[in-house]
Amino acid sequence: MMQTNVVTKAETQVEHILEAFKERALDRVFFVACGGSSALMYPSKYFIDRESSSITAEVYSSNEFIHRSPGTLGPSSLVILCSHKGKTPETTQAAAFAKGKGALTVALMYVGEAPLSEESDFTVNYSWAPAGQLDPHPEIMNYAILYRLSMGLLYVKEGNTKYQKLLGSLEHLDTVFAKAKAQYAEAAKTYAAQYKDEKVIYTMASGANYGVAYSFAICILMEMQWIHSQAIHAGEFFHGPFEILDKDVPFVLLMGLDETRPLEERALTFLKQYGEKLLVLDAEHFDLTGIDEELRGYLAPLVLNFVLRVYAVELAEARKHPLETRRYMFKVPY
Repeated sequence: MMQTNVVTKAETQVEHILEAFKERALDRVFFVACGGSSALMYPSKYFIDRESSSITAEVYSSNEFIHRSPGTLGPSSLVILCSHKGKTPETTQAAAFAKGKGALTVALMYVGEAPLSEESDFTVNYSWAPAGQLDPHPEIMNYAILYRLSMGLLYVKEGNTKYQKLLGSLEHLDTVFAKAKAQYAEAAKTYAAQYKDEKVIYTMASGANYGVAYSFAICILMEMQWIHSQAIHAGEFFHGPFEILDKDVPFVLLMGLDETRPLEERALTFLKQYGEKLLVLDAEHFDLTGIDEELRGYLAPLVLNFVLRVYAVELAEARKHPLETRRYMFKVPY
């Protein structure tokens, strides 16, 4: 019963927010967060960019959001903020700043109450599981909540029917994740054993998947494993970054199912021609049974992110470097 209440609470929170959408004239969405919380907002921006004819979306790092102070921020703005434990100072300050401009503010957090929720109009509490572990409620994980809000917004304002298809698809996400974990478990161990001593690993993707590549680079490889990395947009690869490629440079390429896949395919052709240390995770190889065909391009990043977390756990184990290890974060003033 307690687990059911967790889902019901989050869904009820979203329903209240959708009701608030009906009462506001909204023409711009600002996704505001830091680090991994910011990265997971890219798929929702991609959705709004493609699907909306009247609403635009931007992703901002919390501190720059305040200092840049977008001229379009105002009463017709929706500001969605995320902080895992709701204590990121920059994000809490960004919520207060947005409210001061008259914007409607929505906070996403794993915990129940925190400073971020106190500065926001609405709060949604998402479900979370440690890296590589199966979340008992992936239908209300952070990515899913963001899609519920962005697709729900376009449903309310423009009659976009993908919101209903999302709700049905999310019910199958637990099975999709379980199959993906079983499919890649051994491959992740093999990769970790082979690449555990690398000093640098680049990541690459495009479209709805770019945020996943960015998150793996800065949160897993740099923050949690102290491995040099950089997330490269597949469309930018041939405009400078490809000069770094040779047979000794490791790359992780994510290939999704959205409209930008040709960019990733072009990058793959070049990587295979001039590189050897390649990890290619292709969403075409996932079993997405139960996910609506029209939503597979949007939901593929969620599965790619989960699979990468399976790899992260194995890499940490092979390197004898726990994902929780930090030098500076939460330990020194910054």
